[in-house]
Amino acid sequence: MLPPVLARLRAILGLFGFVAAAAALLALVFFLIDLRDGQTATPGVIRIGSKADTEGIVLAEILAQVIEHETKLRVERRTNLGGTHLCFEALRAGEIDLYPEYTGTGLVGILEKPAVLDAARALEIVRRDFAARYAMVWLDPFAFNNTYALAMTRARAGALGIHALSGLTRHPELRAGFTAEFLARKDGYPGLEGRGVHFAVRPRSMEAGLMYAAVADGAVDVISAYATDGRIDKLGLVVLGDDLGFFPPYQAAPLVRAQTLAREPRMRAALRLIAGKIDDAEMRRLNAAVDLEGKPPASVASAWIRNAFQPSTR
Repeated sequence: MLPPVLARLRAILGLFGFVAAAAALLALVFFLIDLRDGQTATPGVIRIGSKADTEGIVLAEILAQVIEHETKLRVERRTNLGGTHLCFEALRAGEIDLYPEYTGTGLVGILEKPAVLDAARALEIVRRDFAARYAMVWLDPFAFNNTYALAMTRARAGALGIHALSGLTRHPELRAGFTAEFLARKDGYPGLEGRGVHFAVRPRSMEAGLMYAAVADGAVDVISAYATDGRIDKLGLVVLGDDLGFFPPYQAAPLVRAQTLAREPRMRAALRLIAGKIDDAEMRRLNAAVDLEGKPPASVASAWIRNAFQPSTR
């Protein structure tokens, strides 16, 4: 059913006049959106966002500090925004210029395409489709693959003889605790159910910090985890092998508005300096420095930059 304003417009103009007027109205809306984006973009200023997790905030700080070291651009931090949807929509609307995203999330969570297990192919697809659909650019990724995973305490997994995802199909009685995003995503629990991983009692939705504490204390048996989370080693957890070939690669990379790169080409050269750096073990150490040692993300990022390479003096 048409909204009242459009229904009255159609009655006055007739079908063909209505179509023409509606097209003009849509054109005006898109023009105003483009105009708004142009007005919110400030020359010489880069707005960097992140999801509401330690790794995203640390990576955003690294991106911000490298840009500040290597260019004369001013960086505004808009970190801790929330989940994937909030960050992506902020980027799409022009509220931020870039944020760290994962190829697997872009492929399955945003594009809603089937998982691709080859990392190079996944990157190729998201680069092509994000450029065509959203005018966004995936810059070269870091070296680590922060894949989703399911984890248990080493003692509990050993007692049940569970070493990989397929082992969970024989134990529907186990209690699971997952993040809200993992419970909703196709590359999360809904997809795993299609592969036979099903729990008799629906997994509890839990904030990440509480989730790790819950599995360590025995309140739940299985949690959704990230391969680069420093708490895995600290809490004596074991990551279950992906023998179902379910999880796609999750290479982290700066996802940037093409408009921003065109406006500030200096940024691409600056971020190229950290492409291919930070492997899985190093990312776990950076996350642990924040989550377990209580260090501020900005100081963790600064220390990594000092140790990883010598920034230029511009």
